[in-house]
Amino acid sequence: MVTGQFFRKMGAVSAAALALMPALASAQEIGAVGRGHPEPGQFHLQESVTPIMDSIVAFHDGILMWTITGIVLLVLVLLVIIMVRFNAKANPVPARFTHNTLIEVIWTVVPILILVVIAIPSFGVLSDQMTVPDGERKYLGANIFSLGEVEVPAATVTVKASGEQWYWNYEYVDQGLAFDSNILSEAEIAELKPGQPRLLAVNNELVVPVNTTVRMQVTASPTGVIHAFAVPSFGIKVDAVPGRLNETWFNARETGIYYGQCSELCGKDHAYMPIGVRVVTVEEYEAFIAAFEESRDYATAAATLPAL
Repeated sequence: MVTGQFFRKMGAVSAAALALMPALASAQEIGAVGRGHPEPGQFHLQESVTPIMDSIVAFHDGILMWTITGIVLLVLVLLVIIMVRFNAKANPVPARFTHNTLIEVIWTVVPILILVVIAIPSFGVLSDQMTVPDGERKYLGANIFSLGEVEVPAATVTVKASGEQWYWNYEYVDQGLAFDSNILSEAEIAELKPGQPRLLAVNNELVVPVNTTVRMQVTASPTGVIHAFAVPSFGIKVDAVPGRLNETWFNARETGIYYGQCSELCGKDHAYMPIGVRVVTVEEYEAFIAAFEESRDYATAAATLPAL
């Protein structure tokens, strides 16, 4: 019976591994085009290019990884001690005690303290993400144990992202310019460059300037459903709720294309709502906006940008 259970479990593990193979194959398709995207065999977080993501990486590496490593090692040591000292051969007569008050107090208090240690710095990270810079407030950056030491300029570009069914609409609020961004069609996918992410690339990327604070206003169609705007390399994830305007921000310090996805289950095409943000130089951004204002056409404006 035990043998049968073992083989059934091994069969379930094998089935799970086979189910993961398409995802691994998809990851292998992603190459050097763009910067912020998953990598084959990736274990760590995506490359950070913003102060917000710097603080998230520091929180992950400096607190979470050490905490979970300590917990795993403690559990492992306790399991070994129990197997060696309290097996049937070493204890032919079973113990008759029912509880231990001291141990119960310890395993209640210690997890509470661990959660407090995790929670306190996480509040600062979350506050940074949700507080748009005004040019005076300082941010945590890579040192989450500071009270704020990273200076971030006030936002000079405002973009509204609206989740539709199932694509994104972007508006440069100050200029009154808007366009839709969809996942690539089958015909466009056939023309992808080698290594370009098939399920993350979009037809129209959101273009923003490098080293510039961008205020992101996030909402959803009034007659639609809830979405979430998320770009891992920027460290942002904000719900897009119909009838509500949420805000976050980012300041990307390196040019390139950064990818994200809708991160809230939103219906049949939830998996096909990628986000593409192209960070360009300030001069390229200004030329793009000028052409967009003149032509009122995204494709015409995008033609001013250098080829990928």
